[in-house]
Amino acid sequence: MEAVRWIEDQPYNPKASFWTRANVGEVLPEPPSPAGWDLVFANGGTVAGWRDCAVNRLGVGDEELDPDPNRCDFIGLIGGYGYLNATWIRVWGERTPGMSAAAIDAAYFGDHPDVPPYVKEPWHENPATTAVMEKWLAWVMGDMDQSELEADRQLAYEIRRSRPNLAELTDRQLLERAISLRPICRRLFDQHINQSGASSIGPGAIAAICAAIGRPADAMRLIAGLGGVDSAAPSYAMWDLSRMVRNSPALTALFDAGPSGLMERLKASDEPDAREFLAKFDEFLAEYGSRGPNEWDLMAETWETNPDIALAAIDRMRLGDDDASPRNKNAARVAEREKVRAEIREALAGDPATLAQFDTAMKSALTFVPGRERSKTNIVRVIEESRVAMRELGQRAVERGHIDHPRDICFLFQDELEAYVDGRLEGVHELVEARKRHYDWLQSLEPPFIINGPPPANTTWKRKADHTAAKAGPGDVIQGLPGCPGKARGTARVVLDPLDPTVLEPGDILVAPMTDPAWTPLFVPAAAVVVDVGATLSHAIIVSRELGIPCVVSATDATRRIPDGATIEVDGDTGAVTVISLP
Repeated sequence: MEAVRWIEDQPYNPKASFWTRANVGEVLPEPPSPAGWDLVFANGGTVAGWRDCAVNRLGVGDEELDPDPNRCDFIGLIGGYGYLNATWIRVWGERTPGMSAAAIDAAYFGDHPDVPPYVKEPWHENPATTAVMEKWLAWVMGDMDQSELEADRQLAYEIRRSRPNLAELTDRQLLERAISLRPICRRLFDQHINQSGASSIGPGAIAAICAAIGRPADAMRLIAGLGGVDSAAPSYAMWDLSRMVRNSPALTALFDAGPSGLMERLKASDEPDAREFLAKFDEFLAEYGSRGPNEWDLMAETWETNPDIALAAIDRMRLGDDDASPRNKNAARVAEREKVRAEIREALAGDPATLAQFDTAMKSALTFVPGRERSKTNIVRVIEESRVAMRELGQRAVERGHIDHPRDICFLFQDELEAYVDGRLEGVHELVEARKRHYDWLQSLEPPFIINGPPPANTTWKRKADHTAAKAGPGDVIQGLPGCPGKARGTARVVLDPLDPTVLEPGDILVAPMTDPAWTPLFVPAAAVVVDVGATLSHAIIVSRELGIPCVVSATDATRRIPDGATIEVDGDTGAVTVISLP
């Protein structure tokens, strides 16, 4: 590869040498762009927010971490990809009363075969951290006050409501607006890590109690259909829009003409139904437009910057009958949860202490699992405000002939953006094109899921195109982890990009590599979901439980082994995915 300036990797620390793509792959599924990293993650952004949470809420000593206050040992880049430091996450588990490194491994990795065994070292113990965690747990399993999270939600809404007319801002003002939002991202990410940690406590206690009374499978049912899960909310709104299309011959005709040019046809139509749909769709974009694939990176498209993504999902939903409503499926999960909850409480009636613990754990799960998704929504909403400011700057750069596409502005680092808006940056097009080639090369790589020891140079990584796996045949079983209970049989549709859901028909089974909120609308027409990687609190599980869809995660190489079009059966109770017949 040609030598280009790129984002610096995390310095190697032999004390904490176990890194993983687990969980962080849902935040940064692709390599971040230079501007996306500089304006959101680095320089006092979200990375510093993680450090804030670790030190101020979770009891980690500031002196234990990298002396650079803008770095955090918990998260960083390796080979251009985002990684989570599993050593530190394990240590946090060991220091937390009632938790352990083994529990952390189960939550993040499931049964992944490459997870190295945990070896305790003297520095892993820290009584000061444990004392802080005791107080933190009293909040998680005590008053569970969420006023801070609600204040964050109101702040994020206000930032969106007060968006200025970007077209009237100077280039310098656009960049300053994006930079000014970075401290807000830091604050909101601090809360996101806080909520993420809290969201594992209640479900963990529920699982332990269910296992102790011989009903381990019921733990999943008890944290399904929780309500208030922000990442599922767009699916309900899209479903309502899809009913408008299904019930209108005029809209149906416009959608039947295909996804290409659909927005233009809707805008050009004189049909009253088209005008009403566009008005509702504008409301949808105002509320949910910040969501999209790779939504944490400024360069990525969202439903607001590219409405065709959302329209394509609505197009798939409109094909479903009314009884396929996600609200109906959610209601069934809620009813099942309350039934199981009553049965567990009855089984614990003779043990008041455990019953009280169960009730508290249920309340905590109902509070913090949705809280985790809300904290994510809050920060993504603010990131969108930086994104649209950069898009406006990028559009102007396109008009000047400096770059080819508005998102290409994100291939510049902050210092270069400063120079650009001041008219001091020469050779912008050549600079950006070289970095685009480097980015394309990075995307061709298969980042190791686990790194334990000195990170290998990315020039030694496998290429995605070279990763093969033997195709499964009739009767073969791919064993994953149960995510959401229930069974479903249908046609497997291997979808590698949420931007193109057109192959997915109602009743098909979605087979995906890893899901983030951009995939959520595809869950609605699907009969079940299977993903290559994932664990207890991965996005695919949380949303499938909310929408009432059987789900299996950590089905290694499912996207490569399951032939597209094969008939498969998904057992969300056992984690088994069985190939019934080939296409």
